[in-house]
Amino acid sequence: MSSETPPTVSTSANSRPAGSGEPGEITTAQVAHLAGLARINLSPDEITKLTGELAAIVENVAKVTEVATPDVPATSHPIPLANVYRPDVVGVTLTQEQALSGAPDHDGSRFRVSAILGEEQ
Repeated sequence: MSSETPPTVSTSANSRPAGSGEPGEITTAQVAHLAGLARINLSPDEITKLTGELAAIVENVAKVTEVATPDVPATSHPIPLANVYRPDVVGVTLTQEQALSGAPDHDGSRFRVSAILGEEQ
């Protein structure tokens, strides 16, 4: 990732970057537009690489769409899934002292950790 600022983009729901090309075609302008919307700084090389990768994804989705006919039911998994439940039984647990005994830092009743949010707190 580069430290370049992303291009200025329109955030209108109906807007498309100039030079969008054929429907379903992924262009570098579209990738740059999406990167700007997502506030991701991409170098020109990264935009080119992602354009190819996204084009391959769109192409594969189009192939699946070609064979997906109304008589074929939609599925999320090739085999049926079943949930396996077990009784919720309380087992052997650590005491508070045992849990805190290996902690690098604690206040006697809780783990003490450094803040990870920084200025956002």
